[in-house]
This record gives sequence, C-alpha cells and structure tokens, in this order.
Amino acid sequence: MKSFNINLKSITDVKDFVNIVNKYDFDIDLTSGRYVVDAKSIMGIFSLDLSKPIRVDVHTDSCEEFENDIKDFLA
Repeated sequence: MKSFNINLKSITDVKDFVNIVNKYDFDIDLTSGRYVVDAKSIMGIFSLDLSKPIRVDVHTDSCEEFENDIKDFLA
C-alpha cells in the first residue's frame, strides 16, 4: 500500500480525479479526518472536507503510473 496527500479545490478537480481513478482496477481509498470513502465514488468524495488535504491510500504495490496521472493534485 502507498499513500499520498492530495488537494481537490473545485468540482472540476473532483470530476477529473474520479475519471483518472476509474481507469485502474486496484482499490483506492480517500481519508479525511475519521471518514474513509472509495476514491471511485464521486458522491463519497463530496462528503469529505475538501478544504483540507485528503490522504489517498492505494492498495497495490506498483502504482507509479497512477502517481504520475494524479501529479497535478498532489499536495
């Protein structure tokens, strides 16, 4: 498992992030405070506090391509 912090500042950022995440077969979770949601769920993401950095937990060992795809969102 690998973790990063990201910032999603607008609705467009959330839509773009979900589109990227849905290309991958492995599980990806987002954590904000005590809440954990599936990163492939746009409604779940909107339930988080987007004013703070969000932790991304990628449940695979090789995620270099994914990390490169989300580089614009990394905190």
